[in-house]
Amino acid sequence: MPELPEVETTRRGILPHIVGQRVKTLEVRQAKLRWPVPDSIHQVAGKKLLDVERRGKYLLFRFRNGTVIAHLGMSGSMRITAPDEPPGFHDHVDMVFSDGRRLRYCDPRRFGAWLWTEEEPADHPLIASLGPEPLTEAFHATYLHGKSRGRKSSIKAFIMDSHIVVGVGNIYANEALFMAGIHPKRAAGKVSAARYEKLVQAIKQVLADAINMGGTTLRDFVGGDGKPGYFQQTLRVYGRANRPCRNCQTPLKEIRLGQRSTVFCKLCQT
Repeated sequence: MPELPEVETTRRGILPHIVGQRVKTLEVRQAKLRWPVPDSIHQVAGKKLLDVERRGKYLLFRFRNGTVIAHLGMSGSMRITAPDEPPGFHDHVDMVFSDGRRLRYCDPRRFGAWLWTEEEPADHPLIASLGPEPLTEAFHATYLHGKSRGRKSSIKAFIMDSHIVVGVGNIYANEALFMAGIHPKRAAGKVSAARYEKLVQAIKQVLADAINMGGTTLRDFVGGDGKPGYFQQTLRVYGRANRPCRNCQTPLKEIRLGQRSTVFCKLCQT
């Protein structure tokens, strides 16, 4: 599933090609996504795209008369295509610009979304309850430690809760907890303030590194430029069960937490 780094990589890849361009039309070949694509979304026709922002894993295409809220779902991707490139079977939506270029949305599982709002996107039901962005000053150890008090859920489930902080998906939770030396099953309310300092820094570092490397390529993901990400080559624990820990050489252990693969070092993470 595309996570925050993959979505941010997509945003950065497509933004310079389409911002400031006028939309000629929106071609919807398949409206049955996670939620039906609304007819109102066609109001973008004839309008200039002002900006492409990201909130959590949502991409926000800003126009003067409203905003397209898009989500890549479990297997979606966006890329810029030439005017004459024919759509594939899973290419469900094209935002066609006046210069002929197309922003093409591919989604084999159809679990993504293209929605329209004329209100401020921050007030939309899908976005209003989201936690802070992890790479901003709003996300810090004092905040995270305060939110964790009294929590009995695992620290891994806690940091993956988008109401606490957005964008810490399974891959990056595994990596950040390893970097911070925290066992993924430890109760969030039992983690000290000092250890939250390390964890916040680890989350910020692992996400920033993934963005700089273009995301993590697992199955379907490619960035907005059509190129794969390379962060997978530097993964410390995720996908490395039974292989030696990069710190102490102890074989890494894999368990299931919340039905998600969780890999950790039983010596380095306590």
